[in-house]
Amino acid sequence: MKKRILVVEDDRALARVLTDNLRYSGYEVAHLDDGAEVVGKVRSFAPDLVLLDVMLPGKDGFSLLGLIRQGGRTPVIMLTARDQKPDKLAGLELGADDYVTKPFDFEELQARIRAVLRRARRMVVRIALGDAEIDFESFKATRNGRDLKLSRREFDLLLYLAEREGGVVPRSELLREVWGFPEEPSTRAVDYAIRRLRLKIEADPRQPRHIHTVHGDGYSLTLNPSS
Repeated sequence: MKKRILVVEDDRALARVLTDNLRYSGYEVAHLDDGAEVVGKVRSFAPDLVLLDVMLPGKDGFSLLGLIRQGGRTPVIMLTARDQKPDKLAGLELGADDYVTKPFDFEELQARIRAVLRRARRMVVRIALGDAEIDFESFKATRNGRDLKLSRREFDLLLYLAEREGGVVPRSELLREVWGFPEEPSTRAVDYAIRRLRLKIEADPRQPRHIHTVHGDGYSLTLNPSS
């Protein structure tokens, strides 16, 4: 079954580009350009995800986000030309799943959509890695009762690996699906993120029991290694 995406955007040129590209990518898409109709459309269309512009006629995106949240747990990605940190924090604190600033690359937006939909499936809700406990619903991670202070990217990286436990995940796939790069750039972002996670989670980061490097291929996660 196709995933349903509701695009709420009053810039009709942008909305047309978004809807056409999303349909081409295999999604079922509906579009609204006025905030007054959003709540009713969420009920009737039952989207798997809402792309919600902040600046809308009728009701603004921040107000609509609260109304959408009252009706259930539909994932929401905020779209806005604003790039001020307080606006981003306001959206995230109100419950937005992600926040994308215009102009944006469509390939990056697609990767963010896939990441949010993947989290919404909740195939993996929480995991234990030795003394560390990671809860992907509440975005809390502790080790022996101490907050590990994981970033959202670190949670996304762990979730992606956990959903593929025991398998080897290439760096190029992680850069595409977690970081949102359409093509593999010359960067060690994945390696640095893995290093930070090991320092926070592994009892001995130099001899990791959970987050493994598969040289020349990528990374693998083991939840319950044998002694």
